[in-house]
Amino acid sequence: MDHFPVFLRVHGRRIVVSGGGEAALAKLRLLLKTTGHITVFAETAAPEIQKWEEEGKLTLNRRALAPGDTLCAALFYAADEDNAEDARTSAIARADGALVNIVDNLQDSQFITPAIVDRDPVTIAIGTEGAAPVLARAIKADLESRLPVSLGSLAKIGKSFRKAADALPFGRPRRDFWRAFYFETGPETIKQGEVAVRHGLDGLLADHLNRKARPGHVHFIGAGPGDPDLLTIKAQRALDEADVVIYDRLISQPILELARREAIMIDAGKEGFGPSTPQEDINALLVKHARTGAQVVRLKSGDATVFGRLDEEIDAVDAHHISWEIVPGITAASAAVAAIGQSLTKRGRNSSVRFLTGHNIAGFADHDWAALARPGEVAAIYMGKKSARFMQGRLIMHGADRHTPVTLVENASRPDQRIVETTLDALPAALSAAEMSGPALTFYGLSKRKAATAVTDLAPSLISHTPPAHAQEAL
Repeated sequence: MDHFPVFLRVHGRRIVVSGGGEAALAKLRLLLKTTGHITVFAETAAPEIQKWEEEGKLTLNRRALAPGDTLCAALFYAADEDNAEDARTSAIARADGALVNIVDNLQDSQFITPAIVDRDPVTIAIGTEGAAPVLARAIKADLESRLPVSLGSLAKIGKSFRKAADALPFGRPRRDFWRAFYFETGPETIKQGEVAVRHGLDGLLADHLNRKARPGHVHFIGAGPGDPDLLTIKAQRALDEADVVIYDRLISQPILELARREAIMIDAGKEGFGPSTPQEDINALLVKHARTGAQVVRLKSGDATVFGRLDEEIDAVDAHHISWEIVPGITAASAAVAAIGQSLTKRGRNSSVRFLTGHNIAGFADHDWAALARPGEVAAIYMGKKSARFMQGRLIMHGADRHTPVTLVENASRPDQRIVETTLDALPAALSAAEMSGPALTFYGLSKRKAATAVTDLAPSLISHTPPAHAQEAL
């Protein structure tokens, strides 16, 4: 990001605006919400600005900005609506040490003003780095409709109660208390007025002070193939509440970003035939953190129940009487088959599908090759890149047609998704030529649907086909 979002303290500090027209008015309507000392320089000022001066909300100087006028200013807005004058006034402000914003001039501005949702003291700033102000306004409108006006009042009351809440142990006990206030007790009692809210806070604090410490718990979460939009709502909630997140190598960064900033993040990556965290160490980490009372999320790529050694981890926490829950995710086969516009089963082609792994703890995995070699069989092969030549040999040895279609989907659902179409006979050569470095799912017996070809690069996680105009009219 080019613009790092911060909240600048402007209480009692100077904010200077040069200009008295529409551009200045737009900025002043927002700046007047602050507790800064606002000064405007304009030879001709709009009636609203003059009225604000009369009401004592700002200081108006009916002249052009001059050197020294921005000394000790925290912020300066050049809103002169004239490029030459904006350049002159902003140069003065920079020389005086103020941060400069030039209206409608992103390139020469030192900061930008975001779209703001105001529920004082709750403030939400929305920025697009100047790329899409219409989008920022749309997001603002959406948030405005979702956040009740009473949210600001609850935040103010909660702020005044923070010292009392410090009686609770730091960490999860306090978070649980504040979560209960803002999402349960507060909204229920605010309808009866602030006095009722304060009484509710007193009762809530007494209840939480007398509670036993929340026991540790482990969520085994399927994080899906990588697209954060494919993460379940339940998984998002668990991530938001987690004290500790233990994640696999294939978990995408956007999904890790959903965890709380204060959460302990532990990389327990594994790679077939490569560097790995021993399973025993992962089991020990789950037990260690859960026994301290932490809410632990074990993030597994795809679905946690598919080739994820889930049973070993459940056995480990069970042995220490730690509670757990499995949160399903979208497995890589589902995301990858969507990418090629196919279904895993099809009437008249195959009534079953095999989910296979290319390798296991002992090495290349063995399967019922004779059954798989029959015409019309379909298999989704996980972790099959390194074992491609081994599988090709076994299948051909058992009579598989060398022209059987094989499709590989790398980084399914992610922006860098890639699809390679080949045949069983050419599989090792195609894989070598593709030089795949990301996780790949191999489909044996499936080729990419032609209708999907035109849209794959545009929307890797969504395959759609628009029928021709005459067909649409009949729908």
